[in-house]
Amino acid sequence: MADKGRVLVAMSGGVDSTVAAIMLHQQGYEVVGITMKTWDYASSGGSKKETGCCSLDSINDARQVAVDMGFPHYIVDIRDEFGDAVIEDFVEEYLSGRTPNPCVLCNTHIKWEALLRRADAMDCTYIATGHYANIRQENGRYVISTGLDAGKDQSYVLWGLSQECMARTMFPLGGFHKAEIKRMVEEMGYPNLAKKPESYEICFIPDNDYRGFLKRRVDGLEEKVADGVFVDQDGREIGRHDGYPFFTVGQRKGLGTAFGEPMFVTEIRPETNTVVLGPKEALARHEMTVRNINLQKVSAIQPGTEAVVKVRYKDPGTMGQLFPEGDRMRVVFHTGVDAIAPGQSAVFYDGRDVIGGGHIDRRPFLDALPRVHAQPSQKPAP
Repeated sequence: MADKGRVLVAMSGGVDSTVAAIMLHQQGYEVVGITMKTWDYASSGGSKKETGCCSLDSINDARQVAVDMGFPHYIVDIRDEFGDAVIEDFVEEYLSGRTPNPCVLCNTHIKWEALLRRADAMDCTYIATGHYANIRQENGRYVISTGLDAGKDQSYVLWGLSQECMARTMFPLGGFHKAEIKRMVEEMGYPNLAKKPESYEICFIPDNDYRGFLKRRVDGLEEKVADGVFVDQDGREIGRHDGYPFFTVGQRKGLGTAFGEPMFVTEIRPETNTVVLGPKEALARHEMTVRNINLQKVSAIQPGTEAVVKVRYKDPGTMGQLFPEGDRMRVVFHTGVDAIAPGQSAVFYDGRDVIGGGHIDRRPFLDALPRVHAQPSQKPAP
């Protein structure tokens, strides 16, 4: 009889969550598996076959493991919650000229808050996932730190978790490398899962065409944002485009116009349907403002605190200083950082520990470059 406590394990049907569930089961926890149906891709009008955690095959894989191990497994339809918290925000962010990271919102509002509600209903003390990260308690606070496998570390997408959520969270895979986990799942009798390809697309856009998704999701979007303006760093019109939501800061390919030299998106101005372009060196920024701050390791930041700051998932990080400004955080980098995209997450690290994080704001970008000299599009943005 399990005596370590009852734990609700989020099981996607993939290798990581499968090993996490079996590992806890073998360690003496009373495991309850749950697979959350977050999205029905067929309803979006996409062309690619449904894959990943929401597919029928993945749900069946998760269920089979639970049957084999002898612990209960439930399938929960949370498409309404997922749509409200993740998909609508994804759309609104692009329409506001920002580049969202839906995985952060999913972790904060779905894989934790919604999961904890189910855990309470099922009398589970803990929840567990297959994330590559670690968690501990120190000085009365729960702290997330990077996983042992630096190449698979997922601490970046976990900055939004509250202390209440972290107090009940377990990361069984934090001390392992991905290669070890694949060997384990084969030894556990599931070699098919070790060979299952990993998906790097957004789960509700498996064809990786976010522009097509936005067009299908927002009625009349193409007409509303057509005939936008490209301007250079001095505000001079240098071309036209088919709508600001279809671009992101740092983008080089897919601009639809030849400029005689490599040009990159340096700023997006939804108010005038304008996309600012410049050479690669124009991407560098020495500071930014971060909103929606959530602190983990500490309860408050002292002005001038040194931290390594990551501005995207695969970013190695850049040293900078943190300056609280009301409900925002100003970050001053020691060296320039390229392609800081408003809407993406900025995560602050003290060594391997997550200090906290937030969303990169548009505010410091609004006055960074000259205003548009060209006439804005006559077709208003949505």
